[in-house]
Parts: sequence; C-alpha cells; structure tokens
Amino acid sequence: MNIEFSGEMWYWRGPAPWHFITVPDEECQDVEAVAASVSYGWGMIPVTAQIRETRWKTSMFPKDGRYLVPVKAGVRRAEGLVVGDMVTVRLTVGP
Repeated sequence: MNIEFSGEMWYWRGPAPWHFITVPDEECQDVEAVAASVSYGWGMIPVTAQIRETRWKTSMFPKDGRYLVPVKAGVRRAEGLVVGDMVTVRLTVGP
C-alpha cells in the first residue's frame, strides 16, 4: 500500500527524544485496514518513507489512535527540516 499526506514535523522530548510527523486520520484508517497483516508486533508497521528526495526505512507506531512516522536526523539534515515545517510524506507500507 502506498499513501501520501502532508503534516507538521514535531519534537518529542521524552526519555528518547525524536522528531515525528503524525499520519492524518483518513490515512490512519487505511493503514489500520492492513495493520494486522504487516505489523511485526506492538502495532509497529514497517514502511519505506520519503520526504522530498530522501528515502529511508523505518517503522510507524500507534499512539492515541493514530500513527507516528519518525524522522531521522539524517533525513532532517538532508532536507533542511526543522520543527514546525509542513512536509509531504510518501509511505510504502509493508516490509
């Protein structure tokens, strides 16, 4: 499954700080429809993500009824992204 959406990059300061983009509700429903067949446990969904020219493999995870896409430091550097930027994300869902 391929999905594309735009969202704001935000920062979580928790014990393991990270940057994320939250998948919108409509796309979360699409992911939920295939989650059981692609999840490798704990609701983690493997994806290949792309922002602009940068592609990477990661895993989305569920939080508060939605999915979060982690954005690695290398991706942020390569694309000049900072907290608050609105970005378009392309995802290929599955291993």
